[in-house]
Amino acid sequence: MEIKHFNSIPRITGILFVAFLMLAGGCQGEDDETKPDSGVTDDTIAEISYESSTEVIANPDRGFMHTYSVMAEGDALSQDLLNYLKNEKVTLILRVYYLEKFKDAPLSQTQLDLITEDFNRIRKAGLKSILRFAYTNQMDGEDAPIQIVEQHLDQLKDVVTANSDIIPFVQAGFIGAWGEWHASSNNLTTPENKKRVLTKLLNTFPQNVMVQLRTPKFKREIFDYTQAINESVGYGTSDLARVGFHNDCFMASTTDYGTYENVAADKKYISDEAFFVPTGGETCPPSGIPAASCTTAEDEMSLLKWTYLNLDYYGPVLNGWRNDDCFDDFERKLGYRLSLSEAKFPKKISGSASLKLDLSFKNTGFAPVYLNKEVFLVFKSETGSETYEKALNVDLRRVVPDGSLDFSDTVSISGIPTGNYKLYLAIKDAAETLKDLPSYRIQLANKNTWDGKAGTNDLKHNLEIQ
Repeated sequence: MEIKHFNSIPRITGILFVAFLMLAGGCQGEDDETKPDSGVTDDTIAEISYESSTEVIANPDRGFMHTYSVMAEGDALSQDLLNYLKNEKVTLILRVYYLEKFKDAPLSQTQLDLITEDFNRIRKAGLKSILRFAYTNQMDGEDAPIQIVEQHLDQLKDVVTANSDIIPFVQAGFIGAWGEWHASSNNLTTPENKKRVLTKLLNTFPQNVMVQLRTPKFKREIFDYTQAINESVGYGTSDLARVGFHNDCFMASTTDYGTYENVAADKKYISDEAFFVPTGGETCPPSGIPAASCTTAEDEMSLLKWTYLNLDYYGPVLNGWRNDDCFDDFERKLGYRLSLSEAKFPKKISGSASLKLDLSFKNTGFAPVYLNKEVFLVFKSETGSETYEKALNVDLRRVVPDGSLDFSDTVSISGIPTGNYKLYLAIKDAAETLKDLPSYRIQLANKNTWDGKAGTNDLKHNLEIQ
């Protein structure tokens, strides 16, 4: 007890003062007996620093990806090809389905079976797929009437719902050549029809799937708003919080072939929205400007928070980055790149207590984590094979690009026997069907921490539970 606690007490006799101190000490002892056990059985706390890695990491929902297009009732994706993509550190593909046979008819069962089989093979390979549907791959080709588009989405609802766990994003598609919304033979580019297509997409795909539009103007017009969303909206589940952007002529002209109207304002708008909704796409042949240098590409992807980029187009731009030795850096930075900088844990804890921990995350990628993940503290016995998991209340979407997140939590260790344990972090997909699969877990960008077989990150700490 510090004397300063008594600064306001009047001067009293020595005997009374001693008696007062004894009484106060007794009260303090009674208070201690009613306080919850802190769990720390000695005064030592382990403070751990983690070293960042330069490894190219194949994490889910981000990175360089491949595009595979197929005409109506065509061949399913090759399982061998999909399996091989992990060797390229690719975890994401774009599958484009052309529905040219069905511009005036329902989708056939053969077409629906093709989509189902593709999903089966994508899942088996441990990948995810962005989707797009279109009716023509010709600039002057024809699309379908709005009623047919809506009918086809009704038919697709069951298969996309059943596989929504491996569909992070869907590009709006359906309208015009390549489904890029720049023209339509059936008047689908009117504000009313664009809104009908987007609304139908949002209602067809479950809430965990985000939809990407071709330009920022389309989103502003459809939702009739001008200001970028903030976190009060962005971390929610409203339609506004589910719509991002794809740019299929990235860094290819001063306006990216009409992607932007007011270039500076549109880029600022996307940059602000992209804290919450995804951006991605592909490059195309430059027009009126030189091919994007490493510096230009780095600046643009950082500003617009790019989460994925097509490996298949446009080749000369991609090869320029390879030749200038920045391609590997983009492999690392596309999407999120999470790591731990430091952590604090007790070295010992009593079995009746709760464990207090502190973790500091940082993100050196271009983009945040867009899809919610579940984070678990894993206790692995040092003397046996037993493991125990405790959920942590942390939202990794809030670890913004070039930012950090300091996180503290108190975890009950009820149900964990006394003994010595190594601690790990498991960052799992939120889908029940994927959370136990290491292929869909996040590897932190730290040296010598990843256990690929278990899908866990070693926290480099040993805890004794007494």
